[in-house]
Amino acid sequence: MNLQAYVILCITTLIWGGNSVAGKMAVGHVSPMMLTGLRWVIACTVLLIFAAPQVRRDLPALRKNWLLLLSYGTIGFTAFNAFLYSALQYTTAINAVIEQAGIPMVIFVLNYALFRTAISVAQIAGFTLTLFGVALTASHGDLSTLLSLQLNRGDALMLAAVLVYAAYTVALRWKPDIHWKSLIAVSAFGALLSSLPLVLWEFSSGNVNWPDMTGWAIIAYAGLLASLMAQILYVRGVELIGPNRAGLFINTIPIFGTLLSIALIGEDLQTFHIIAMLLVLGGIGVAERGRPKG
Repeated sequence: MNLQAYVILCITTLIWGGNSVAGKMAVGHVSPMMLTGLRWVIACTVLLIFAAPQVRRDLPALRKNWLLLLSYGTIGFTAFNAFLYSALQYTTAINAVIEQAGIPMVIFVLNYALFRTAISVAQIAGFTLTLFGVALTASHGDLSTLLSLQLNRGDALMLAAVLVYAAYTVALRWKPDIHWKSLIAVSAFGALLSSLPLVLWEFSSGNVNWPDMTGWAIIAYAGLLASLMAQILYVRGVELIGPNRAGLFINTIPIFGTLLSIALIGEDLQTFHIIAMLLVLGGIGVAERGRPKG
C-alpha cells in the first residue's frame, strides 16, 4: 500500500470535485470558454515565475518533445475543461462529478487495447459496477433513456470530457524525463494556446460573458488549485502507482463533489445519485483489491 500516493490522489480529487462545483457556480458569472481561457492565463503567469529554472534546464528535451507536451495541455487541460464547463450549463454538478467516475474504466480499456495491459476478473467486475453507476447518473435514474439515445445535452458533453481525460492519462506514459514543473509549465502553455480559438468562437457567437467579482473568484480557484496544484499532484500520483491505479481514484470525485454541491449550492441528492455512488465506490474497491500483482 502506497499511503503517500493515496493521500496525494485524494487531495487531487477533492480539488477536482470542487472544480465541478465551481463550474456550476460560474453559470451567469462568466461564460465557459472565457473561464477556460482565463484560468490558464493565471496558471501560466504563476508558472512563468516558479518554473523558469527547470524549463531552462530541460530545454533540450522540451524542444525534442514540444508537440507531445503541448498536446497534453490541449487534450487534458483545455478540451476536458471546455467540455466540463459547457456541460454544467445544462446538467447538475452532482451529475457531472458522478459521470467523471467513467474515466478509470476508459483508461483500462485504452491501456488494454493499446498495450495489452493485464486486467483481472475483479477489475472487470469493478468496471461493470462503475459503468452501471455512470449510466444510471447520465440517464437521471431511467436507463431506458440510454437505449433510446435521449441524453441531456450536459450529460452528453460530460461523457465527451470523460473520453478526453482518459486519453490524456494514458498518454502520460510517453512523457519525457523532465522536471514536473517543466511538464506542467509547457502543458499549461499548450492549454492557453489551444483555449484562444475557443474564446474567439465564444466572442463571435455572441455568447461571451465577462466575469464579475464572483466570476473572478471562480477563475482564481480554477487557475491556482484546479489548474496547477491538482495537475501537479495527479502527475505525481501517476508516477508513484501508475496510470491504471491512479485513475481509479477519480472515482472519489463523486463523494467530494456531491458533498460540496449540497453544501455550497444546495443541489438535491436523489435516490439514483446514492445508488450510483455506491456502485462506483464498489467498483474502485473491487478493482483495487483485485488488480494483477507484480
